[in-house]
Amino acid sequence: ADQRAIYLDTNSLEYELVPLDLGDHVIVIMNTNKRRELADSKYNERRAECEKAVEELNAVLNIQTLGELDEWTFDQYSYLIKDENRIKRARHAVLENQRTLQARKALEEGDLATFGRLVNASHVSLEHDYEVTGLELDTLAHTAWEQEGVLGARMTGAGFGGCGIAIVHKDKVEAFTENVGKTYTEVVGYEPSFYVAEIAGGSRVLSRK
Repeated sequence: ADQRAIYLDTNSLEYELVPLDLGDHVIVIMNTNKRRELADSKYNERRAECEKAVEELNAVLNIQTLGELDEWTFDQYSYLIKDENRIKRARHAVLENQRTLQARKALEEGDLATFGRLVNASHVSLEHDYEVTGLELDTLAHTAWEQEGVLGARMTGAGFGGCGIAIVHKDKVEAFTENVGKTYTEVVGYEPSFYVAEIAGGSRVLSRK
């Protein structure tokens, strides 16, 4: 079956299937094995910060979500946001949306190098602007970036623990898990887990025979 990614508009819930041909690369799930105590409360806090930023921007603009803005427009009007942290949260939301559009284009064009750079940039933004990563996820992503055969790596989910993903050449997976696992254990004090994911068709109705 064709390998596809879902390009989803979370406002309208409209979606399209985008080609996801990773060639000789596989997706490696990296589990921090850390419980996510903070994720729910921090998620709500970040959401409230973004909603307040929309409210402040609407002193001049007329938007429902930050995703409606491009980088240039945000830079022109970010002065309306009266708190430095809210500016950072909003900047992440705006630029992550732009990165998603760019990533879709890169996948459609089979440009895996650009796709990998966007995955990395996403983690950097989640680390520095949205501030939802933490020592464990940052150690996994930063160490992954240094390994041979890695196109990109980032955290996934709500942050503060949980998992990240890396796109790794299939011939380098063993060295990757060994090296990243070793560094992570030295820094964090316990081992991560790794799983190689396969892209498969979504849920569907099966008929009995």
